Amino acid sequence: MENLETTEAHRTVTEHLRAVHEPAFGRPHALREPHVSRDGTRVVVTGAVLDELKGVPRTAVYTAQDGELRPVTSGTGSSRQPRFSPDGSTLAFLSDRREAGQFQLYLLADDRFGEAHAAPAVPGTVEYAHWSPDGEKVLLGVAGLGADLAGGQGSGTNSRQVEEKPSWFPKLDDGTHEAGWRSLWVCTVATGEVTRVSPDGLNCWEAAWCGSGQVVAIASDAPGEDEWYTAHLTLIDLSGDTRKLLGSDVQLGLPAGSPDGKWVAVAEAVCSDRWLVAGDLLLVETATGAVRRLDTRGTDVTYLEWVDAERLGYVGLRRLDSVAAVITVPGGDVEEVLSTDLACHAGSFHPQGSFTADGRVLTVQDSYEVEPHLVLSGSPVLASIAHPGTEFLRSVAGTAEAVTWTAPDGLEIDGILCRPAGEGPFPLVVSIHGGPIWSYQNTWSMRYAWVPLLVQQGYAVLSPNPRGSSGRGQEFAGRVVADMGGPDTHDYLSGIDALVERGLADGERVGLIGGSYGGFMSAWLVTQDTRFAAAVPVSPVTNWYSMSFTSNISAWGKRFLAADPEQPGTRAHTRSPVLQASKVRTPCLNVAGALDNCTPPGQAQEFHQALVAHGVPSVLAIYPEEGHGVRAFPAQLDFLARALWWFERHMPAS
Repeated sequence: MENLETTEAHRTVTEHLRAVHEPAFGRPHALREPHVSRDGTRVVVTGAVLDELKGVPRTAVYTAQDGELRPVTSGTGSSRQPRFSPDGSTLAFLSDRREAGQFQLYLLADDRFGEAHAAPAVPGTVEYAHWSPDGEKVLLGVAGLGADLAGGQGSGTNSRQVEEKPSWFPKLDDGTHEAGWRSLWVCTVATGEVTRVSPDGLNCWEAAWCGSGQVVAIASDAPGEDEWYTAHLTLIDLSGDTRKLLGSDVQLGLPAGSPDGKWVAVAEAVCSDRWLVAGDLLLVETATGAVRRLDTRGTDVTYLEWVDAERLGYVGLRRLDSVAAVITVPGGDVEEVLSTDLACHAGSFHPQGSFTADGRVLTVQDSYEVEPHLVLSGSPVLASIAHPGTEFLRSVAGTAEAVTWTAPDGLEIDGILCRPAGEGPFPLVVSIHGGPIWSYQNTWSMRYAWVPLLVQQGYAVLSPNPRGSSGRGQEFAGRVVADMGGPDTHDYLSGIDALVERGLADGERVGLIGGSYGGFMSAWLVTQDTRFAAAVPVSPVTNWYSMSFTSNISAWGKRFLAADPEQPGTRAHTRSPVLQASKVRTPCLNVAGALDNCTPPGQAQEFHQALVAHGVPSVLAIYPEEGHGVRAFPAQLDFLARALWWFERHMPAS
C-alpha cells in the first residue's frame, strides 16, 4: 500500500474527484456567507474555488446577476465574508491579497463593483467584520498570529511562524499563549482611522455592535482554546470600559446587539466545539442585565441578526429541517419565513442566512440530490453552482432519505441513509459525525466526499444523529454530556439493527468511519461489538487519560466524561478504546494530522500500536501537513483512496 498511486483505489478516487471538480476549476464549487442589502436588491456570497486538485480551495466574493455568479473583485489571494453597509452603498469584505493567510479589511464604495481599497492593516488576521448601525464604522475581530484554531477550522494555529532558530533549537511553550490573543478594533470609514477598543487581558472570541457606541463580545480572561467553554458575555464601550452582562453554566455564542443598544441577543447551548453553537435564544436588557428566554418553537438557533430595533431574525435547526424566523422584541411573537427539509448550511456547520429590512431571508440551500443554490425567500433561485461536475455527482451518488429508529431506552433517533439503486441489502458504512454536539442534515455530499464515493462503489452510508446532536433542544443535546460512549453507543448499534431488519443493510458487511468524536466512536464501537468488518477512525480520541495532558481542549473532555484522569477507574479510563483493545477483532485504518492540537496524532498512534500488540490488522496514517481532519489535496486524495481500499479489502461491495 506504500505506492498508492499505482493502486486501483487511488485511480478510482482520482477519476471520481476530477469528474466532480475539474468542470468547476476557477469557479465556485461551494457557497457560504450569503449577505443581502437591506432593500433586497443586491446579494453577495463567498465561493470556495479550486483551480486544481492542490492545496485547499481559495475563496472569492461573488454577486448574483441574471442567474449567474459573477466575481465582485479581481484581486489576488482569497476574499471572504462580504457585508453591505446599512445603506447599501459600500461593501466590506476580508482579503489576504497583501500577505497569504493574513486577512485585512477592504472596502468597495458606490454602486459599481470593481477594485476595492484596503483599510489600514491591524496586527494579526481579521476573522470577521461588522458594520455599525449608523454605517460609519466597521468592527473587526482580530486574531493574533499564532492563535488557536477551533477543531472545525482544522485545529493547529492560524499561522506558521517563520523559523529563525537553528534546526536543533527546541520548540518552547510557557503556557501563556502570548501570540494567541483575540482583540477588537474599529475602523472609522470616513477617516480610515483604526483603533483598538478591547482592553488588554480580555480575549474576544466573537463580537457584534450594540448600538453604534458600544460592542458586545463573548470574552474570556485568557486566550487558550479551552477558555472558550467558560467565556462570558461582556459589553465594551468604545473607550474600552467593560461590563460583564452574562455568564452561563454551558456556552454562549452568536452575540447580536440591537441597533438602539437596548438589547443583546445571544444563543446559550451546550457545545463541544467553538463556533458550533445551536441553542436557546436569550434576550438581555443592557441597562439592567435582565435576561429573558424567548420561545423559538422548538428551533435550535444557529444564526442571529437584527432586522431593526424591534425585530430579531434568527436561523436554526429543527430536527432535520432548516428554519428562519423573525421575532418581535421584547414581546416574543414569532413569524416563520422559512421552513424546509433542505439544508441551509451555506458551507458552514449550521444553518445561516441574511435578512432584508422587510424580513425576507437569503440562504444557500442544498440537499444530497440538489446542488447548492442561492435563494431569497419569495423569489426564484438567484444562482446555482450547477455544472457538469454536479451532474456527474448526482448521477453516481444514489439517493438519500430520512430514516428513524428507536434506541433501547425508547428514544427516537434520526439519520440520513444514502444508497445505490436497487433493493439491497447493501454493505453498510456508518458515517459518524463529529462534536458530539453537531448534526447531519440532508445536504450536498453529506459534507464528506467519502459518502457519494462509497455509494458509487455499491455501499449504503448511514449518517446518524444520536443523542447529543443539535436540532432537538438542549435536553437532547445534553444527554451525551458526562456520558460519552454510554447510551449513545446503542443509538448506533440499534440503527444498524433496524436497517438489517428492514433488509437495507447486510449485517455481515458493516463498517465505520468518522472524525473527531466520530473518530472516538469509530474506535470505541469496535471495542464494544465484534460485528464490524472494518473501521476508519479519523482524528480520534482513543485514550482519555493521555488526551487530558496533550490536547488544547482537555478540560472539555473531562466535562463531557465527568471524569478526573487522576482518579483510577473513572470514565477517563473505562471509556478509552486503547484500554480495551484486547476486545477488538475489527481491522482499523487509523488516521490523524500531525498538526492537530485538539485530538493529537498520538491518539491514533496509541490505538494502532495497541491493536498490533493484540494481533488485530491495523494501519496508521499520519499526514504531516494536516490538522484536525484531512482537508488539502493531494493528502485528501490519498486519504480517500486508503479509506476506500480498506473497506473494499475487508468488506467488498461485490
